[in-house]
Amino acid sequence: MVDDRTRECLALVVDTSLSGRRVARELDRIIESRGKPLMILSHSGTELASHAILRWRKERAVEWHYIAPGKPQQNGFVESLNGRLRDECQNEHLFRSLPAARTIIEA
Repeated sequence: MVDDRTRECLALVVDTSLSGRRVARELDRIIESRGKPLMILSHSGTELASHAILRWRKERAVEWHYIAPGKPQQNGFVESLNGRLRDECQNEHLFRSLPAARTIIEA
């Protein structure tokens, strides 16, 4: 999760999969320390278009905007970050366990 204004990575969650509930918990964790965003921009993947996220954004009155399908350039900074993370970290390491992956990626 990236703050578009500051370009700061607020969360980098490493797991085998992420549910909408997990994303909502991570968003709540960020809000506790950073405050509530006015809007969230994301792709429309299943975890981000789930009932859990729809309920979360309604309960917290956060506007949510989905980029158009097949248009990753509408969220270019995050796409660039994902590419650099893949090139500079994920392609350079063999992750033998989830805890090891978390440690390496966090570093």
